[in-house]
Amino acid sequence: MEAYTDFAALYDEFMEDTPYDEWCDKILSILQGHGISDGLVCELGAGTGEMTKRLKTAGYDMIGIDNSEAMLAIAREKEEEGSNILYLLQDMREFELYGTVRAIVSVCDCVNYVTDPEELLKVFKLCNNYLDPEGLLVFDFNTRYKYETVIGDATIAENGEDASFIWENYYDSESSMNEYDITFFVKEEGDMYRKFTEEHFQRGYTTEEMKSLIEKAGMVFVDALDVDTMAPAGNESERVYIIAKEKGKSWKTM
Repeated sequence: MEAYTDFAALYDEFMEDTPYDEWCDKILSILQGHGISDGLVCELGAGTGEMTKRLKTAGYDMIGIDNSEAMLAIAREKEEEGSNILYLLQDMREFELYGTVRAIVSVCDCVNYVTDPEELLKVFKLCNNYLDPEGLLVFDFNTRYKYETVIGDATIAENGEDASFIWENYYDSESSMNEYDITFFVKEEGDMYRKFTEEHFQRGYTTEEMKSLIEKAGMVFVDALDVDTMAPAGNESERVYIIAKEKGKSWKTM
């Protein structure tokens, strides 16, 4: 089954503890620290628009890209009048913009869903292409360490008032692949529940692999920060921000 179809309607409920405000503050500190306090910003893997709308409120003109029509439908429902966020139904592996942007961001380990390193390289090349000269790419990812020691082979269950789920993880250390099998039970009429299952696949990457791919894409690797501490990422960092800059364009050649 395609990911984020039926799950889309439940996504915000089950992600209600996600620290979007904290993450947004950290993304803002990175962008503003590099002189990007306004202008056009694109989010890859925008989902239901939680980060997109926060960055819009912070003063950026936002484009949100996601490959789930159901998720984007919810994002559009959240739009406040006059917000003018442009949501595009596209796969990040082959996204297209109408021109360049000041920054591209991605949160909530969306890049881990790009499980082929060569395809992830294509994503970074596209980012380099669509960024303004010296524009910024900022994204987070779950590290291989996190899959190996925290997520892998764990089972998570949550019982809500109207919906419950069982989240089973299977991690293969040889391929660095993590499979999520998520079974949902959604209350409908009376005491009846509807059951459905989604499969999700993510790949664990290391900071060194991300740096190598960034540089192969022609970008400048700037930094890798532990998302929790904002200190330089280490071997036991579970979620890491990668910061990279566009390289190769100038306004004279565009």
